[in-house]
Amino acid sequence: MGVEDFLSQDTVDAYAGLAEAVEPIDKLRGIRALVAALEADAASLTAVRAALGAGESWEDVAAAAGLSTTAAKWRWQGTDDEIEKRLEAGRKRSARPSSKPTDLPGHSVAEAAEKLGVSVQAVYLRITRGTLIAETVTLDDGRSYRRVMNLSTPGPNRG
Repeated sequence: MGVEDFLSQDTVDAYAGLAEAVEPIDKLRGIRALVAALEADAASLTAVRAALGAGESWEDVAAAAGLSTTAAKWRWQGTDDEIEKRLEAGRKRSARPSSKPTDLPGHSVAEAAEKLGVSVQAVYLRITRGTLIAETVTLDDGRSYRRVMNLSTPGPNRG
């Protein structure tokens, strides 16, 4: 039984490309292409379903795949539609920037607290009392940030 008997044609082609690579940089590209093809290949899901059908546990499947049980279930448990929905949600999350934007108006609540020499809770209290003006800024990707728009220091004992 050869790899072409259970892997998709894209994966077989990536494997062949790696086997033909001569230059080190081409080998690296071939390795990355093969990894990407294997990740997208339905062979893993087919093998997982066969293993579970043969009586293997999720713990056994996870250990064979080098994953935690939770990660294995997230990747392979459920119907094709359920799996695709989880993967699509993961792709949407990973497409978002991981760091906080630095070009937002005003100051973060933490920055305002530091500048005013008070706690974060005191800033929120001042916002509630109306002595500080704050707005919620929502980005196109759905993330929201509370921003303090003025840093006028209220009188003593106000927060």
